[in-house]
Amino acid sequence: MPKRQSCTLTTQQGGIVAMPTNKPLPFDSGLIESIRVDPWAAQRRASEIGTRRTFKGASQVAATIRAIRCMDLTTLAGDDTLGRVDRLCAKARRPVDLDLQTALVAKFDLPTTPICVGAVCVYHKMVADAAAYLAGSNIPVAAVSTGFPAGQTPLETKLKEIELSIGDGATEIDIVISRALALTERWRELYDEVVACRAACGERAKLKVILGIGNLGRLETVAKAAMVAMLAGADTIKTSTGYEPTNATPEGALVMVRMIRRFHDLTKIKVGFKPAGGIKTAADAWKYFILMKEELGDEWTQPELLRLGASSLLADLELQLNHQAFGRYGAESRFAVA
Repeated sequence: MPKRQSCTLTTQQGGIVAMPTNKPLPFDSGLIESIRVDPWAAQRRASEIGTRRTFKGASQVAATIRAIRCMDLTTLAGDDTLGRVDRLCAKARRPVDLDLQTALVAKFDLPTTPICVGAVCVYHKMVADAAAYLAGSNIPVAAVSTGFPAGQTPLETKLKEIELSIGDGATEIDIVISRALALTERWRELYDEVVACRAACGERAKLKVILGIGNLGRLETVAKAAMVAMLAGADTIKTSTGYEPTNATPEGALVMVRMIRRFHDLTKIKVGFKPAGGIKTAADAWKYFILMKEELGDEWTQPELLRLGASSLLADLELQLNHQAFGRYGAESRFAVA
């Protein structure tokens, strides 16, 4: 078995660099219909991700910290309370214990800038409270919207929900597409729906479009839906809600990332990627860094263009940092999210 090459990431100072919102481009049915995906080739390539490269030493520390910076720290449960959201926001502000960060700074010569997550993601009802708690932190509040997770609500209701969430302080909106439109290949209708959501966001909020790939079946359908979303003005395309039969998968992620690359080649517009669902360990997160570096380049491993939808992931990332700093993992209960 060939030895895996070391993959390099460097630790950079925190903060998300503001990027202009995407603008809808004209619908191009020829472009959509030209998309073809060989599922066997996609699965073969996806199976290689993370097998030829790995992170070692200081790069492993940098990758772990980068994963925290790219996290959309999320709570989307029916029993969410204001207390839970406040605790989640407190963890978002300081996801790494101060003593642990101090030890990492001393051992690996890291920047002293506080580490924080990419965003806090909640239901609309919790947006105002999260925004108030995070005021002054520069951590965005992301609201799941448009009838999340099923998307089975009228368009007028979806657009009103976006408006209300932005009014309460959300600066990122995670919408879920009407999967039926993709499954029946009504691409123009899907395009019009996402364009309407883009218009509702305007320049006040980033638009993150959830495809729900576990409901879409064929990888070619995933690819076409991704391209439609980007043409319609998506700033980020996201794999899943976390409530589908399957969520983020290596082959689904690969196909979406390839569409991002094709869209960038055609338009020079940079669209972000957000895998979500089932990302629980540092090793899971590192695979997405390797995928982005190999397919798109290091710029797409930054929180401006990569988000990891997760919550339980943070505990494992802290365990890894504790081991790298002190040579031991410690008790997982010390690193509870909320």
